[in-house]
Parts: sequence; structure tokens; C-alpha cells
Amino acid sequence: MQTILIIDDEPGLRQSLAMILQRQGYLVTTAAQADEARHFLLAGPFDLAIVDLRMPAVDGLTLLDEIHVRYPEMPVFILTAYASLKSAIEAMRRGARDYLLKPVEPEVLVARVQEVFATQARPYRRREIATQLQQLIGELHGLDNNRAGPEPLPAEPPPDPSRYLQRGTLTLDLHAHRIMLEDRQIPLPPSVCAYLITLMRHAPDPVPYEVLVKESQGYEVVGKEAREIARRQVHELRGALEGDTRHPRFWLSIRVLTGHR
Repeated sequence: MQTILIIDDEPGLRQSLAMILQRQGYLVTTAAQADEARHFLLAGPFDLAIVDLRMPAVDGLTLLDEIHVRYPEMPVFILTAYASLKSAIEAMRRGARDYLLKPVEPEVLVARVQEVFATQARPYRRREIATQLQQLIGELHGLDNNRAGPEPLPAEPPPDPSRYLQRGTLTLDLHAHRIMLEDRQIPLPPSVCAYLITLMRHAPDPVPYEVLVKESQGYEVVGKEAREIARRQVHELRGALEGDTRHPRFWLSIRVLTGHR
């Protein structure tokens, strides 16, 4: 059963959202403010958090940052009755999975939740199968070592060609989200790793900001908005790959001029 944490200081809305999602079979926990939410999060991650943008003491964007520090892969929806383009861009830039406006139609809420769980299910199942295969292979080796005479083991399954992306000396394991650059491992949070995957799939071709945001985060934005959303991830990725950003080896930014040259 998938778990959802709802954080909103409006009791009526909090209960309504919980009821809608509980009817769909989800296990829902509610919190009225950030301190209460932190208490629940100490026990472990939820499959999804729905966070109100404006709350007393601690706002939703601050809590979003705290959640991603503790649980980088945990998806978060931002919920607000005070929609603005600036707040939407900032929420997406900080890694929010979606941005919902109050009052939320039940059909819209359920559809968005189902969508995020559907995108998580396939890679989770692939990792689960890979782990089970490794355990079975280890068990077979153990049985073989206990026999008097050696007996050939079945061949291990060939590596999945869709599992790895490689461009030059940079290799990315899509299942384990493990990144190797030459002889060193590069630690990256999931949101930044998604940007690297998009860039590697397009390499060596340049990737416009609109395409980068669309394929990495699923948002359709253009021009300055796309650049603003991608700014933090691009900056973090550039710093992780390049030892000296003044003399880049792996990263090249291209400025496209429009109008009169």
C-alpha cells in the first residue's frame, strides 16, 4: 500500500484530501504544520508528500528542501491557493514534482497521484528483480562450493544494454543511479542525475533549456522560464563534473542569439 503525507494548516482541506486519497486505497497521514510533519518523517520516507506552500512558521518551499535533503528520491507536490508564475518556477526549480492549485478537483488530484506512482513503479521493479537475481546467483555459488566436485553454474544473464549510458569516460548506471567519471564516482541527487541523463542521451548535440526541463522534469516551459528552472541543477552538475569550471573539459554552454546579430 502506497503512503502519502499531507501537510496543510487548513483542517477542512486536509481532511478532504485525505478522504479522497484513502478511497483510492492509499495509506494517508496528515500533519497541520512542519514540526508535526518532521516527526512523521523521522520514521522513514513516504511514497509522496503533498505540501501547502503557505504555512505558519515554516513555508512549503523550506519544507520541500528539508525533505529532499533527508529523502532525495521522495516526490513532493506543492499545493497553493496563491498561484503565481514566480512561485511555480521556484517550486519546480527546487525539485517539486507537481504544482497544484486550491481548490483541487478530486479527479485531478487522483490522476496526478496515479501518474507519479506509475512512473516510479517500473524502475523500482527493475531494481527489485536485479537484487533478487544477485541473491540467487550468490546462493548458487554457495551450493556449488559445498559440493565435493565442481559443477558448472548456469551462465549469468547478459548485461542489459539499456541499463548503461556511456559517453567517453563518463558512464551512468540507470538502475543504480551510479555515475563514474574516469576512475572516480560522482555523487548526484536524483533531480540533478535526471538532467545528466537527458544531456548524455542527446550528446554530442546541444540541448535547449526547453528540452532539458521537459525531458528531465516533465514541465513544458519556454525561454527564460526554462532557464530559471534548470539553473540550480545545471550549476550543480557543472561543478560535479568539472574540477576547474574556468577550463571545462566535459561541459560547453552555447549562447544562441536571436534578432539582429
